Amino acid sequence: MRTSILTAATDPSAGRLPRSATLAAAIAFVLTVTPHRVAAQDAALEEIIVTAQRREEKLQDVPVAITAFSASDIEARGINTTRDVLPSIPNVTYDESFTIGNSFVSVRGVAQINNADSPIAIVVDGVPQNSQKQLRMELFDIERIEVLKGPQGALYGRNAIGGALNIVTQRPTNELKGWVEAGYGSGDTTSVAGAISGPIAPDKALFRVSAAYKDSDGQIDNEFLDEEVDFYTSKDVRGRMIFMPTDALEIDVRASWSNLDGGAVMDASMSPGDPANANREVAPRSDILGNSEREITDATVKLDWRTDYGTLTSITGYTDLTEDYYGDLDFCNPVDCPAGIFGLGPQADQAQHLDVELLSQELRFVSPDDRDLRWIVGAFYINTKRDLETIGNFLFPGAPPFTFLASNESNDNDAYSVFAQVDYDFTDRTTLGVSLRYDKDEREQTDVNSGAVRDISFDEVQPRAVLSHKFTDDQMGYVSYGTGFRSGGFNGIGGRPFDAETLQNYEIGYKSEWLENRLRLNAAVFHSISDDYQFFYVDFAAGGAQVIDNLKKVEFTGGELELQAQVTPGWQVYGSLGILDSDIKEIDDTLTVPAEPGNKSPKTQVSSFTVGTQYEFPIGDLTATLRLDYNQMGKRYWHPDNVDVRDPVDLLDLRASLAGERWTATIYGRNVLDEFYFMDFNSAAFGAPGVDLGSQAPPDTYGIELRYAFGN
Repeated sequence: MRTSILTAATDPSAGRLPRSATLAAAIAFVLTVTPHRVAAQDAALEEIIVTAQRREEKLQDVPVAITAFSASDIEARGINTTRDVLPSIPNVTYDESFTIGNSFVSVRGVAQINNADSPIAIVVDGVPQNSQKQLRMELFDIERIEVLKGPQGALYGRNAIGGALNIVTQRPTNELKGWVEAGYGSGDTTSVAGAISGPIAPDKALFRVSAAYKDSDGQIDNEFLDEEVDFYTSKDVRGRMIFMPTDALEIDVRASWSNLDGGAVMDASMSPGDPANANREVAPRSDILGNSEREITDATVKLDWRTDYGTLTSITGYTDLTEDYYGDLDFCNPVDCPAGIFGLGPQADQAQHLDVELLSQELRFVSPDDRDLRWIVGAFYINTKRDLETIGNFLFPGAPPFTFLASNESNDNDAYSVFAQVDYDFTDRTTLGVSLRYDKDEREQTDVNSGAVRDISFDEVQPRAVLSHKFTDDQMGYVSYGTGFRSGGFNGIGGRPFDAETLQNYEIGYKSEWLENRLRLNAAVFHSISDDYQFFYVDFAAGGAQVIDNLKKVEFTGGELELQAQVTPGWQVYGSLGILDSDIKEIDDTLTVPAEPGNKSPKTQVSSFTVGTQYEFPIGDLTATLRLDYNQMGKRYWHPDNVDVRDPVDLLDLRASLAGERWTATIYGRNVLDEFYFMDFNSAAFGAPGVDLGSQAPPDTYGIELRYAFGN
């Protein structure tokens, strides 16, 4: 049994406090100190400027459901990776499993699946990250994170069927400045990061270089090997230069390199048929310690040319991504499973090599902001070359591996699109926005072993309309209709094609600020209809094929509520609620896995709830900050048969920091309730025959961080 720092400190026998008692004690501690803070000056929430619609706007003025985090929010919350931010957003889930680059994000029920396009557009500094393997990343030296919910295809493209993630890194500065940070935590985790920025030629050429390194032994134990399976090393370097040869022209050049190396294929196997499997505390017991490595090199050039008629922007992007993994295929060992792979024969292993090369070009023309009629027009092209080699071996004692699977495919995909958006202010308070995008994907797949070639194409028109009205200067309502598109494709060598997924979304939203911007309340309700909803499973009857299939029609209905209040200059409280109901309306007769109309769609999480508080107070010349974040992830339905269901998960994070003028020291605890849960779960009906497989989330984690800022 794991022993957390919290329980060890409160019980000499290291017995565990009840979770409810731990949660109550933590909340009581924070709330007993906060009411004593007396307001000495006016308190107001920070105003956040976003670029969600390709132009700078106030967060509260954008008629889209957006959750945004400023640089101060990112530092206060301790956001270092995508896993630190996405699960806290209502009706958004984020999980990691299988390889170092694998992640599964779901927005309002539209879920990420293996070997397919992402359900959200991922954009860094205006540049699309067009591979699903790019979502898992270290977040350092970040200025702002914006998460848009609902289809955003008009401006973000075919991968924005569920929404968009817009990440803005810190810009180079005209003054020499920077920061360094070091940390140590559970699992013998060490980290160091930093950035330096300044002028090459003041007002004409600026630079910024940032880097981060993290190394961890891991915390999830393989009970057979007596080794941690979630070991992790990340190395990241990013450089950025901005040139301003004239007042009208800006050239932004960005390059980065990222290397992740860590555990893989760390699933725990369980006997099938028991729905309680989805909640059991079962540890991995494979006899092979899996490992994987992902490396990304990318470079982009962005040009902005400002004229009296608008701003012309060109973005050219190049990415080279590789991922290799090796691990167990039977998820067991010769002692517990002497009959071998799933009781069918000898032990077995698996390996895969993925190589992706992307080249993209976007052109857009954006009108000036200070006009009643505003518009954006543009075009986008991307070429994706994707090579995938998969190997499976039988392992006989005393004999070399016997290869029973050797698949090698090469894919060459071209995608083209044109888009336009027009916003017109009928009055000072009422605006109509209309947008349209056309996408076409042309996909070609080659069987490297046989030379056989096949091709397929998909195209879609995606309209969107939104009517917004400001009831007062601080209250706005909107109604919108939007569509989204996720391209179809091929299921590996010899596999049947799967259809493109399209989505129609109807939404009503409300944004408001009260009490002189001390209280912010935003809400939205939506109804979405997905045709040919894409989902994933493994078909061992077809040789262990990884299959993407379609549910003919799925409907989603839900709502979101977000609240933030600056009670006093030093005391802030916040919370959010997401409710989601999914309903499989129709299935195709050709579907070979269990699913029924009326069931919930795969990976549906029916609710998400967060609440927290942050309290700042002076200690002499220093500033102390206490922070509590509680997040409940509601019931989760893993597959369309709705047999395996994960119970609600309660997560509690605590942070305390002490800061001077240039330095900050922080101690933190994540998942301090030490909640055991699976981030991913695959039952025998949708994966390996004879076993259910679960990928465990990290246990309670503690650490310390030291940060120092220098320069002007």
